[in-house]
Amino acid sequence: MGSFEFQNPWMLLLLLLIPLLIFLRIKRKKPDSALKMSSLKPFETTDSFLGKLKPMLYLMRLAAIFLIVIALARPQMVEMTSTVKSDKGVDILMVVDTSLSMLARDLKPDRLEALKEVAEDFSIARPTDRIGLVAYSGEAIAKVPLTTDHRVLIDEIRKLKTRELEDGTAIGVGLATAINHLADSKAASKIIILITDGVESIDYRNDLLYVSPQDATQIAVNKDIKVYTIGVGTNGRAPFPTQYDPFTQELIFTMEPVEIDENLLRYIASNTGGEYFRATDNESLEEIYNQIDQMEKTEINEIKYYNYTELFGKYLAWALALLSLELILRKTIFKELT
Repeated sequence: MGSFEFQNPWMLLLLLLIPLLIFLRIKRKKPDSALKMSSLKPFETTDSFLGKLKPMLYLMRLAAIFLIVIALARPQMVEMTSTVKSDKGVDILMVVDTSLSMLARDLKPDRLEALKEVAEDFSIARPTDRIGLVAYSGEAIAKVPLTTDHRVLIDEIRKLKTRELEDGTAIGVGLATAINHLADSKAASKIIILITDGVESIDYRNDLLYVSPQDATQIAVNKDIKVYTIGVGTNGRAPFPTQYDPFTQELIFTMEPVEIDENLLRYIASNTGGEYFRATDNESLEEIYNQIDQMEKTEINEIKYYNYTELFGKYLAWALALLSLELILRKTIFKELT
C-alpha cells in the first residue's frame, strides 16, 4: 500500500496567496452605478440570473490556482517494497518433551500449554531463521523439518499434545533426532533448544535403537551443534496427572515431588557450548526464551525499494481545464456582463 507525499512541500506556502486574492477582490469591488429605468422586465430572465452566477468564474480561477500550486509541490504516490537478507543464518530445532507429566499444573494452565505459547512467540520473533520442531517422550518424531514457513511451524506447535508417542522420557532419542535434522545444515549457527520436565527413563542397554543422552551430546559436539536445555517445573511438589477417573475418563491430579535431572541437562549444555535454564513458572519460561533469543541474534540486512508515481500532471490538467472553461464562459455566456 502506497503513501502520498510532496517532493517540494515548501511550495504549498503559495496557497497563502488564495485568501490574499480573495481579500483584495472584496476590497477592490465597488457598488454598481445606479441607472434609472422605467422597467427592469427585459433583464429579469437574463442578466439578473447570470449576474448571480458570475462570481463562479472567479472561484474557478482560484480553484485553478490551488491546483497549480499543488502541482508545483510535486505530489507523489510512493510504493515501498523490501527484501530481507540474513548474513548470519541460524538454524534452530525445538525439542519438546510431550510425556504425560507435561500436563502438571505448576505452570498455567499446564506445562505444555505454557510452553506452546512461549515457543510460538519465539518463532514469530525470528522470521528469517529456519526453525524446526521435534516431539519426544518414550520415542521421538520430527513434527516440522527446518523451515522459514513459520505458519506451518506455529500450527504444529499448537497441535502438540501428550499420549501421541510411546510413554516415557527418552531425552537422548529426542536430542539425537534433532541432531540428525541439523547435521547437513550450512547455517552459520546450529542450535537445539531441549525442553524436559523429568528424568531419563529409558534403559538403553536393552534396546540398540535408542541413543543415550551422553552419546547424543558427543554427536552434537562433533557436529558443532549448540544445545540449550530447559528444565520445566517448580521446586518442591506440583499437581501431576496420576490416573484416570473410571467414570468420567478425566485425569486425576495429585501432589507429587518434581524430579528433573538437572545434572544431565547441565552436562548436555556445558559440553555443547550452550546453557542450562530452569523454568519454575510462566514468567521465568518466557524470560528464558527471551535470553536465548538475545544470545543467538541473526544479522539482518533489509533492502528497501521505492517506486515513485508522479501526480502533478493530473493537477495541471485539471487546472488547465478550469482556466479554459473560465475563458470560454467569459467570452460567450458572460461576455455582456464583463
